[in-house]
This record gives sequence, C-alpha cells and structure tokens, in this order.
Amino acid sequence: MDSIFHEKQEGSLCAQHCLNNLLQGEYFTPVDLSSIAHQLDEEERMRMAEGGMASEEYRTFLQQPSGNMDDSGFFSIQVISNALRVWGLELILFNSREYQSLMINPINEKAFICNYKEHWFTIRKLGQQWFNLNSLLTGPELISDTYLALFLAQLQQEGYSIFVIRGNLPECEAEQILGFMRVQQQQRPRLIGEEDAQTSAGRSAALAQTEMAFGVEDEVVD
Repeated sequence: MDSIFHEKQEGSLCAQHCLNNLLQGEYFTPVDLSSIAHQLDEEERMRMAEGGMASEEYRTFLQQPSGNMDDSGFFSIQVISNALRVWGLELILFNSREYQSLMINPINEKAFICNYKEHWFTIRKLGQQWFNLNSLLTGPELISDTYLALFLAQLQQEGYSIFVIRGNLPECEAEQILGFMRVQQQQRPRLIGEEDAQTSAGRSAALAQTEMAFGVEDEVVD
C-alpha cells in the first residue's frame, strides 16, 4: 500500500487532490488549476462580448464571480475536465443514458471521479484491485470487486455525480507493483477533516460491514 500516492486534504483543495490521486503523482498545483479557470473565464467573457460589450447581459456577467473557481479553492467540473484533457483523458457521466446503455460492469473501468457539492474524490483501479482515494481519508481504502457497484450506487443515492475516466492513465509505481501482487487491508483508514463529509464517500463502517460478509477482517484503526 505504501506505493499508492494519496494526497490528503489541505484546505478546500479537493479538486487538486482528486486529480493528483487519480494520476498518482503531484501533477497539478492550485496555480495550475487557477490558470485553467482563468482561461475558461476569459473564453466565457469573449463569448458574452460577442453580443455587445455595452449590453446589459455583458455588464452583468462582468459583475458576477467566476463560475470556475472561488477563493476557497473550489474548482468546477469544467476545470477538472480541461486539466484531464491535457493527458488525453475524458470524463463520461456514469448515470447518463448513453453510458448505462452500454451495460459495462464497473470493475472493467479504470477509475471514477465523484463529486458532491464542493467535494471531489477519486476511486481508482491499481493492478487488479480498487481503492477509494478520498483525500478526507487517512490513507487509501481497499474496495473489493463485489462492493464496488454497491459503493457507486450508494454514492448516487446520496447525491453524488459520478464520472467514468476514459483514456490511458500515466504509468505509476503502484500500478506496476500491484500488477504483480494483491494486497489485503486489515486496518482501514479513518476520516479526517470536515464534519460534513460523513457520507459513504469516507465512511469505513459501511464498507467494512459489507466486506466482512466476504471474509475481510473488520478493524478500523489509524
């Protein structure tokens, strides 16, 4: 498990943590994401200006705060999508009619990005096993193939938007190591940080209870 890159929560930079945990390295900084957000803002401003810079709509637009970032460190789905496009990666809405019609078993995907309100986190396959890389956890959380679909369904019930990652993820140490071995997790990570994150995105209890039915030990420690 030591080979897995897991960036823990700092402030409200969960979008940065989500991307770096997905890509398994320090690929993006707040400055990088802010630059993308400002670029998107400028593109939106130029489109609005086409209707006339003296128009009421344009003046109103200029007075509004950015829809792509805020002072807390939140970044929009457009920022995340553009950041991933640099790596040739695409986001597909998991519960869209087009995707669901494909009837793909979630375990055959590579990764998911989950969003609820202002929190983003990654679920990724490394080797042949799935891990919850939520930055609000003290470490990576192993998810069994059996539990993955249940976990995603529970997140949807709680209001999460889930996106499937398509494209070739960059090579990483954890992928290489876990490609030759399977890990077991007897000590599950705990939640850190925000009190409003008490959902299944970070809860170990629900996962541990389900996993226990399939022979995994139920221990929650540091």
